[in-house]
Amino acid sequence: MTSTVEAPDFPMTRAAGCPFDPPPAARALQGETPLARVRLWDGSTPWLVTRYAEQRALLADPRVSADVSRPGYPSPAPLPKGGTGISFILMDNPEHARLRKMVTAPFTIRRVEAMRPAVQKIVDDQVDALLAGPKPVDLVEAFALPVPSLVICELLGVPYTDHDFFQENSKVIIRRDAKPEERAAGHQALVGYLDRLMGEKLERPADDLLSGLATRVGAGELTRLEAAQMGVLLLIAGHETTANMIALGTLALLEHPEQLALLRESDDPALVASAVEELLRYLNITHNGRRRLALADIEVAGQVIRAGEGLIMANDIANRDPEVFPDGDRLDLNRDARRHIAFGFGVHQCLGQPLARLELQVVYSTLYRRIPTLALATGVERIPFKHDGSVYGVYELPITW
Repeated sequence: MTSTVEAPDFPMTRAAGCPFDPPPAARALQGETPLARVRLWDGSTPWLVTRYAEQRALLADPRVSADVSRPGYPSPAPLPKGGTGISFILMDNPEHARLRKMVTAPFTIRRVEAMRPAVQKIVDDQVDALLAGPKPVDLVEAFALPVPSLVICELLGVPYTDHDFFQENSKVIIRRDAKPEERAAGHQALVGYLDRLMGEKLERPADDLLSGLATRVGAGELTRLEAAQMGVLLLIAGHETTANMIALGTLALLEHPEQLALLRESDDPALVASAVEELLRYLNITHNGRRRLALADIEVAGQVIRAGEGLIMANDIANRDPEVFPDGDRLDLNRDARRHIAFGFGVHQCLGQPLARLELQVVYSTLYRRIPTLALATGVERIPFKHDGSVYGVYELPITW
């Protein structure tokens, strides 16, 4: 029988001076038990699932719900009154599957791989701009954020000239300490923006994802609101997560120069692909855990999780589970890290993971080779980390060469 430990507050705090490692308290719980009670902002005490095997099993279990509207769902923050419209990633099948399949085609491996030359050009152009500009420079503002924003704008059919607008609203939505009404206002601003674009695509369709959604709206398969909300999800997810991986991955490599040298000095695509998987495992930028709700009594690791109880899958510590990734606190670009769950697992695993992998492969194989003397322009202790967001990363990364 799994013991129930006294519920600590969640999310837990990362240790000072260890910006890449999960919170020590969470790692301690992992060593003690696969399931532990934690206390959320509202006083509720869902289960924290600490280990890899149990997380995979629960994420694939049809008795586990992703529906944020269900009573008992362990929401990471207060929900706005009246809601803001629920994304399909927070729905269960069959509605989740119905909506997801409408945006699956552009993210197949074959379709994404065909984008590699276009992504390479975007990355090369941004490196050219870096080299032609002043130094030191903030890598986030000058490179890490523009690259995925340009890619997702091209894929969706969103004007990049509007990037300030959607980036600022995205930041509010994913900020953990934002007030519910602030997040609702940011979401509504983006829904309104995507709805206007949808109207334009209905009149003048192009070869982009929003036009594809507009076609489904015209055919009665989607409402305009559903299409706009899907556009918001893809726009936010398409630039925020990858931007943080670019910047945080660069910092991690600069702090591990022997690993950076392996990547910079090799032209082997297999090593680049391996490096991407290891950095995704090691960094875990989605550090609030994946939230779920038990729909029935489920026995896991000798413990019965009761119907109606919340679950938090702490993927940051699962990807350091010593049973699966020995010496998991060490960054090793030669490690076979493909089993990581940075993109989730089961029917709700990240739709855009092929695109994220492609972008990171192009960035990590280009940036450090073209700027071989890339270096931090400040001490790590002065870099502002995103402890207050649902996506972990750095607000700024001053670099020079």
